[in-house]
Amino acid sequence: MDMMEALIAGGWLMLPLLGCSLLATVIIIERLWTLRAGRIAPRGLGQEVCTLITRGQVNLYWLESHSPLGGVLAAGLRNARLGHEQVRARLTEAATAVIHDMERFLSPLGTIAAIAPLIGLLGTVVGMIEVFSVIVSGDGASRTADLAGGISRALVTTAAGLTVAIPALMFHRYFQRRVEDITVRMEEQAGQVVEFLAHYGGDLNLAERQEADRVEADGRLAPEVKRP
Repeated sequence: MDMMEALIAGGWLMLPLLGCSLLATVIIIERLWTLRAGRIAPRGLGQEVCTLITRGQVNLYWLESHSPLGGVLAAGLRNARLGHEQVRARLTEAATAVIHDMERFLSPLGTIAAIAPLIGLLGTVVGMIEVFSVIVSGDGASRTADLAGGISRALVTTAAGLTVAIPALMFHRYFQRRVEDITVRMEEQAGQVVEFLAHYGGDLNLAERQEADRVEADGRLAPEVKRP
């Protein structure tokens, strides 16, 4: 039985299962591309920010555009002069927004994993109802095709529902774990910057967006050239 024959045998309940399958596939591909630890929380960024602070200046525009973790660190640095409690509060708020973005589409993926078997079970019930209707009518022997069709629908929809649900559930759990791992990495690097600020006795110079045209590749500001 090829895919088209399975769709026909499963009846109209195969349409929502097909839609769930396509939606789950799109979500999985998008999350695999988006939830890359190197893109969200690159290793060494916290230490790099500490190094830039000791050099005398950190460009917040460069830091915000570097990565989501950079945006979190920039939010904390903006409140460095207000005390460490404010820094931690802003880091927490910014990290919460990043985590919320990482968890995007995970709820629909979990919903698909939950409802796909139920749709398959509904197809099983509908198919068995048709089978028993034929049997109760008393002419089941002469309506073998109807009996086979009902049984086929019951089996095909159940198999299709499980086929959609199992990968969706596996990837849902996998993405949840990846979000947790990236969150831990963000907390470690943010904590590193907070501890550095707590023991840093020098001046903290922060460059803003209007100086973005002087940003070098490592986040420092290029020296300003005086024109005649």
